[in-house]
Amino acid sequence: DRVHVSVADVSTGQALYGSGQDTPTVPASVTKLATGVAVLAARGPAYRIPTRAVAGANPGEVVLVGGGDPTLAVDKNGFYPGAARLDDLAAQVRDALGGTAPTKVIVDSSLFSGPVFEPGWDADIPTGGFGAAITALMTDGARKNAAEARRTAEETNHAAERVPQPDLTAGRQFAKLLGLTGGAAQVSRGTAPAASGATGTAPGAELGTVESLPMIRLVDIMISDSDNVIAEAMARQVALAKGKPGSFVGGAAATDQVLGELGLPAGEISLADGSGLSRTNRISPSLLTDLITLAGNGSHPELAAIFGGLPVGGWSGTLDERYRAAATRAGAGVVRAKTGTLSGVNAIAGTVTTADGRLLTFAVLTDRTQGSLDETRAALDRISSALAGCGCR
Repeated sequence: DRVHVSVADVSTGQALYGSGQDTPTVPASVTKLATGVAVLAARGPAYRIPTRAVAGANPGEVVLVGGGDPTLAVDKNGFYPGAARLDDLAAQVRDALGGTAPTKVIVDSSLFSGPVFEPGWDADIPTGGFGAAITALMTDGARKNAAEARRTAEETNHAAERVPQPDLTAGRQFAKLLGLTGGAAQVSRGTAPAASGATGTAPGAELGTVESLPMIRLVDIMISDSDNVIAEAMARQVALAKGKPGSFVGGAAATDQVLGELGLPAGEISLADGSGLSRTNRISPSLLTDLITLAGNGSHPELAAIFGGLPVGGWSGTLDERYRAAATRAGAGVVRAKTGTLSGVNAIAGTVTTADGRLLTFAVLTDRTQGSLDETRAALDRISSALAGCGCR
């Protein structure tokens, strides 16, 4: 009984249809479109997130400094293909230390601040496999077993058991790669010494660096897999780029700022996180169609990267099994959209090519659904399928 819709032409920006289109509505994972546009604007598609190792205050101490890369892997068996690897960083550290044997790993995850779970998340998010403690240092999106998670990703829709303290877990993994065998006693939290031009193995001197996949690829993964942990890391990158704290609050404020700078109606978005897991998020359908139009009309080429990861109706991602019924088949192959799902909340926003080749953008947000999930999704799909049939051919 609460369905808000916006439809517009991508090439002209003309609004074609609206029903409650300016009404702030719970967006669920459709939020990731706003996060993706904001981080592409703030950081640029080519930006890579560094993970560094620096010399500690005492000989043999190595400080592992998290830069906020959620895809960092331990080795070649990581969850995210092509990710930066701790074993490569460990090799750099051993070379830099020369004859000095590593004695301790200090974990510096101070780049992120505030709570590791957003207060508006449902109670089962921390343990349900779709969220994790958000820290500036983690490996494999905080998954406990990356190899098993990779093997079962499609079966479980990317849900996986997560470790409770991702930064310390990464520190222990790094210590093992450095040859330290003393267990947890050789790993602790701390902060890196000020570099102040230090070289060699002096306190604060850099011992090695690895860099994440480029931002364009991280945004692809975030959208195609609806990866909540990557989304929260991306929101914090927006915050850091804008000089705000790397926190839920900082990320939300910075995203709002960037969208406003792009000329979007920032008054129609109010965020608490970057993933859409929070029920306190609000976005209007018209802001989403404005955002997609801006990304697709060529005025900001860097934002076009938002489209690479969009699932395709009846073919990929979260739309793989949709648009297959007779009533929705018109949308198969021509709808590309991000979906959003929380209990009682269902949303979809993206683009659709009509029968006469016109590219439209649409957003349908519902946040008081009572029917079954399949029934609700089918109802949403019928709307975009009807748009696909528009035209003279």
